[in-house]
This record gives sequence, C-alpha cells and structure tokens, in this order.
Amino acid sequence: MPQNFTNDLITNQNQLLVVVTSLPNMEDAKALAHHLLGEKLAACVQLMGGMQSLYQWEGKVCDEQEVLLAAKTTQSKWAEISRFIQEKHSYDLPEILAFSPMQYARQYGEWVQAEVKSKP
Repeated sequence: MPQNFTNDLITNQNQLLVVVTSLPNMEDAKALAHHLLGEKLAACVQLMGGMQSLYQWEGKVCDEQEVLLAAKTTQSKWAEISRFIQEKHSYDLPEILAFSPMQYARQYGEWVQAEVKSKP
C-alpha cells in the first residue's frame, strides 16, 4: 500500500462516508434520521430493526434489541454529523463509527455530495 494512501482519504473532503450508530427503538432511529436529512448532514439514512446487541456496560453483560442506523454522507461532514449524533442520542455513550467505501458508483457519490452541501 502506498505511504500516502491514508492521508489521501483523510484530506479528500468529498470521500463518501457511511456513519453508523445504534438506537434503542425505531421511533428514536426515525427521528434521528429525519434530523440528519433535514440538517443536510446525510443524503440517505437506512434503518435496520430487530438487531440484537450484547455488550458489557458498567460491569455487566447487557442483551438488548436495537435499531441500526447507517447514514450516507461525506468526509467533510464527519465532525458535524458525529457531534450532532452525540448531542441528540439518548445513550450516555453512543456508538458512532464511520467507514469510507473504497469503491462506489460515481453517480451515487455525486448525488451524496450534492445532497449534503451546506444549506443556502
């Protein structure tokens, strides 16, 4: 892998980003999705209900039903979308992960970029 590969991803503000978080129920997930779209922080948000999460929290194993939220955005929105999710989320420590797809259809990438441009 070339030495500058990672730096190219970090500095490419138009690079697509898939931001993932989990929420306790579909109502909360839909509300957050609508906020992300309304604030132009995401072009598309997908929700997947019925996810079973097992995790350790405060010394005990928790077993919960959750909804997975995946928001499509760009690298330029990372700081804003992660801060927004942190502020709006009901969990004390929400999962906020971002993944950059290595390949995607050019037209889809252009659409996402156009949708998350700053509000007029």
